[in-house]
Amino acid sequence: MVQIDKILPVTHVKKHLLDIVKNMADDQSTVTITKNGKPVSIMMPPDRYASLMELIEILADSDIMTALAASAEDFNQGRVYEDDDIW
Repeated sequence: MVQIDKILPVTHVKKHLLDIVKNMADDQSTVTITKNGKPVSIMMPPDRYASLMELIEILADSDIMTALAASAEDFNQGRVYEDDDIW
């Protein structure tokens, strides 16, 4: 699960947007923005957003999910190769 690093009211975000964006870029944090105490928006760095979209795409692909399930079953049944077997 993605960790929400900061929860800030919209008035604070409006006053300090440049600093917030700089800090997000530096530490890859996610910020939830609230209005009247209720979450209304989430800001995140572009690479975190891209990763999230890629994950959604993978989870939506039934062929990939079937292959991953088969791979997990192989691992659980001990059908694996050691490094020495491959190299």
